Amino acid sequence: MSDVTAPPRSTAAKSTRRDRWPRRERWAVTGLLALSTVPVLAGAIRVGELASGAVMTEANARFVSDPAPVVIHIVTATVFSVLGAFQLMPSYRRRNLRRHRMTGRVVAPAGLVAALSGVWMTVFYATPAPDGVWLAVVRLVVGVCMAASIVLGVRAAVRRDIRSHRGWMIRGYAIGVGAGTQVLTSVPLLLADGLPTELWRTATMALGWLINAVIGEVIIWRGRARSVSPLAR
Repeated sequence: MSDVTAPPRSTAAKSTRRDRWPRRERWAVTGLLALSTVPVLAGAIRVGELASGAVMTEANARFVSDPAPVVIHIVTATVFSVLGAFQLMPSYRRRNLRRHRMTGRVVAPAGLVAALSGVWMTVFYATPAPDGVWLAVVRLVVGVCMAASIVLGVRAAVRRDIRSHRGWMIRGYAIGVGAGTQVLTSVPLLLADGLPTELWRTATMALGWLINAVIGEVIIWRGRARSVSPLAR
């Protein structure tokens, strides 16, 4: 090929990079990482406080007296939310299948441990106000659903049922990053005068998980609709 007909190398390289990482997926990853930013930073601050010997207060007494479960939960949830954002991107899976599988061997166990440690803390940690029984029930249901979704997702991957694997992992991830959405749904509580009531606290936390669950199901449905559409073939 002559110099006249050959495309510029820099242009070809840029085109290859764009094909490898579509703009829509770049925005999706950016959004998911942004959603996880506040919980990840809050978790890092919590771990730092515990490591430096935090002064026990009514709000953190359960963590100071028994720090292992919350530290495990923070670390594994961080791994799950950050690495999981890349795992869910279709082009990443297609072009880096081996890396996707290797990363999945870290992400899935991390998500499972995050879910189970969350359940453990709900059952065995003392419940501070304004948290109450109903929020504990919601957390138990959510934790069990997250763990079950990850287990079913791994099971589907072993059976090479990729469609089911994708669906279950999206469900598990949607629950796992619920803390990020809860930052947004809790804004009314932060702006309200006085202490939040148990009802409002439960409602805003549950709403965060519900929003993520609905969005996850929409993504799953749209993915399946595209896969069966004649135009997508």
